[in-house]
Amino acid sequence: MTTPANELKPGWTIPTLRHYKVRDGQPPLVMVTAYDAPTARFAVDAGVDLILVGDSVGTTLLGYDSTVPVTLDDIIHHTRAVRRGAPNAHIVADLPFMTYQVSDEQAIANAGRLLKEGGADSVKLEGGVALADRVSAIARAGVPVIGHIGLTPQTAGLLGGFKVQGQGLDSARALVADAHAVEDAGAYMLVIEVVPSALAAIITEQVAIPTIGIGAGAGCDGQVLVSHDLLGIEDRHAARFVKRYANHAQVTREAFATFAADVRTGDYPESEHTYKMKSDVLAELRAALEQDHS
Repeated sequence: MTTPANELKPGWTIPTLRHYKVRDGQPPLVMVTAYDAPTARFAVDAGVDLILVGDSVGTTLLGYDSTVPVTLDDIIHHTRAVRRGAPNAHIVADLPFMTYQVSDEQAIANAGRLLKEGGADSVKLEGGVALADRVSAIARAGVPVIGHIGLTPQTAGLLGGFKVQGQGLDSARALVADAHAVEDAGAYMLVIEVVPSALAAIITEQVAIPTIGIGAGAGCDGQVLVSHDLLGIEDRHAARFVKRYANHAQVTREAFATFAADVRTGDYPESEHTYKMKSDVLAELRAALEQDHS
């Protein structure tokens, strides 16, 4: 049974989400990315809890090789679309690379734009201890913030690429410190990406705010996947943690190929795909055109 379209789930407010923990007997939270109105509507219809307008839009829709080129205006544009498709959903919008790192003032102003212009309920930014001051500044300004630690795609080059984080003792302890720093700074939720499942479970136990895992095992308080990955729209590469629940790439290619073949063979459009004209009007038109050329 699915949730009726655009119906807000009771209790999905910042205060209730801030204290949402699976250890309290709650089911894990479900989050997916969406970048357009139809996908957002489908997600809400299916009972998804949270929608993330991620900077992954750069690699899924805009054709970039990374998330780095994505702009704040890009995220605002797509957040507006998602809000139109799911007006009552809880929507999180990413702060893109270099829209919050320069100063507290820059971070607050840009986070505010995501809420005021984009219609987001909260913002997400990457970084732990080093960015805790930014989280604090944004939260103090009245903008709800979600943290993001572990593999942080915007700065993946500094981490040695897209690989597992926290496998060594020092790096694991650093991630625990990152989690506490983000929580203490005022984040109401924490995304943990591509870390060992045991470490993610420890972090989840240690912080009072909910954790959302992506490539972090089942010990988190929720899970998120990029919609293009789980739907099989992106079929060129899949990370180990991705589970494809559909194969839209194949279905789409087959549909395009069938359409092209039908057009070339004359099988499309057929009579049911066309509009009629009254025979007397058609006759008058032909007569008029003949007279015009006589």
